[in-house]
Amino acid sequence: MPCHKHAMEYAEYVLMDAEEQRLWWYRALHARLVALLAGVHGRVVDAGCGTGGLLQVLAQARPDLDLLGVEFDAGAARLAARKSGVAVLRGSINAMPLADGCADAAIAADVLCHAAVEPMVALGELRRVVRPGGLVVLNMPAYRWMMSAHDRRVHNARRVTAGELRQWLLAAGLVEVRTRFWNSLLFPLMVAQRKLLARGDAASDVAAISPWLNASLLAVTRLEWHLPALPVGGSILATARVPGSSPETSR
Repeated sequence: MPCHKHAMEYAEYVLMDAEEQRLWWYRALHARLVALLAGVHGRVVDAGCGTGGLLQVLAQARPDLDLLGVEFDAGAARLAARKSGVAVLRGSINAMPLADGCADAAIAADVLCHAAVEPMVALGELRRVVRPGGLVVLNMPAYRWMMSAHDRRVHNARRVTAGELRQWLLAAGLVEVRTRFWNSLLFPLMVAQRKLLARGDAASDVAAISPWLNASLLAVTRLEWHLPALPVGGSILATARVPGSSPETSR
């Protein structure tokens, strides 16, 4: 992320590092991302990997993958490398220090929403570093009207609809675009917490909660994954492919 004035406060990285292996939201997101990579082999790049929670989960769940992280913040990059045991390069998703077509898949989980990221530039970079026929996976927060104090704390500048995210991916030249809302069953609670109960100086959403509540919320997300997709939710998952085919996919 090239703009220091938009860099996420290091305190938020510290919270993320402490909670992303336990907190229900991270565990639910990571499980979905692992599932979406089920058919992928070879190198997977986590672009904007933060403090490395997803890389750690992938290293444990998919030891066959060649994992690589890219992270702008130096402190977060060090935490990510130490936590996951995966190589993490310093760099911006707007200009990744990677060769063309070097990856079989790339993930950007809650990265294109950041104020320092230029979404279409970043999507062009994801397309560039993923080989023809390879997979791009995104997660994005949904709905502009859901902007909250937490978004301001982590310098999120945008939330989108599924249609907007689909148009971004198509405009970037990607194909086979699929989108799905998640955190749908809990969405009414999210609206109440962010729009009815929260104060303007509300603390970060990343915080320890009681074990029983954490387990209950995680159970709801697991139930939801086995139900038909609903047309609303707190976040949007998207997958798309780089057009063309590589020698591996054409055999």
